[in-house]
Amino acid sequence: MKRASSAHSHAMSWQSAIFKMALALATISMAFALVFSSSGGAADGKLRVVATTGMIADASRQVGGDLVDVKALMGPGVDPHAYRQTRTDIVALAKADLVLWHGLYLEAQMEDFLVSLGQRRKVVAVAEALPKRLLLSHADYADKYDPHVWMDPKRWAEVVLAVRDALISERPNAKALFEANAAQHLEDVSKLAAYTERTLATVPAEARVLLTAHDAFNYFGEAYGFEVLGIQGISTESEAGLNRIRELVDLLVARNIGAVFVESSVSDRNIKALIEGAAAKGHTVRIGGELFSDAMGRDGTYEGTYLGMIDHNTTTITRALGGDAPERGMTGALAASS
Repeated sequence: MKRASSAHSHAMSWQSAIFKMALALATISMAFALVFSSSGGAADGKLRVVATTGMIADASRQVGGDLVDVKALMGPGVDPHAYRQTRTDIVALAKADLVLWHGLYLEAQMEDFLVSLGQRRKVVAVAEALPKRLLLSHADYADKYDPHVWMDPKRWAEVVLAVRDALISERPNAKALFEANAAQHLEDVSKLAAYTERTLATVPAEARVLLTAHDAFNYFGEAYGFEVLGIQGISTESEAGLNRIRELVDLLVARNIGAVFVESSVSDRNIKALIEGAAAKGHTVRIGGELFSDAMGRDGTYEGTYLGMIDHNTTTITRALGGDAPERGMTGALAASS
């Protein structure tokens, strides 16, 4: 009976996969029926780029400069793990000359659609350009890697290069400009990495524990020597059980951890449960600040850029955990604390 049940389950799994792929293809076909113009470039001659996340969109703008018109599908506060493409997104993707997505299963709900779109448009998963030696595996996902590589500026530099190469492939006559822009941006990313390393080193060793809503900071932890704890797993789709909450409350009390962090793209419900659980045991825990995990800050602000996102996180974590960081960050551009 077990063997038959297993075979039935396997068959159902394949049927589900085939259905999802067929649905993705049908959706793309609908999009191309809606968008019958396939001429390359916008009316002003710019390369039309659609990026899934704000971080990729920012890299595209930095490298592409005035030669690109970039649209980000996911804005501030949007969770990429759970995001599904809208009708408007589908039209934008179908019109694009170049689609840049993260990969590494970050856009889990869009993956089938994007893979299928790649049969008709230039679609590049830029984070998958990273050498495997730079990626972190995760116990919950034996066959996948942690996608949150932007948390380490040195790793993110590899993604910027992948964005540069994708733009060059579509506009080879602009290669020199794209290379120069990328070099300038990577110099800024290098300065950010140096600031982050120098600043976080001021946090006392015993205080280097970062507890957040989900497991988005493992690359940060490895790069800067922090123990990282997430209530949920590397995907926000995973559920945090009562046992996990109790386990973390006990840890907060036993190790006298006084600050935890909320995330801009994840509900603070579980963090509040931790704080209440610790209070019930006579231990006070405060929210050390809001961090940008899977999305950047508001459009048009410094925090709405990759540099500002990481500068904000670094400065907020350092100050909350007893380190020494300027209130307005690396260059004084961060918004003033409220």
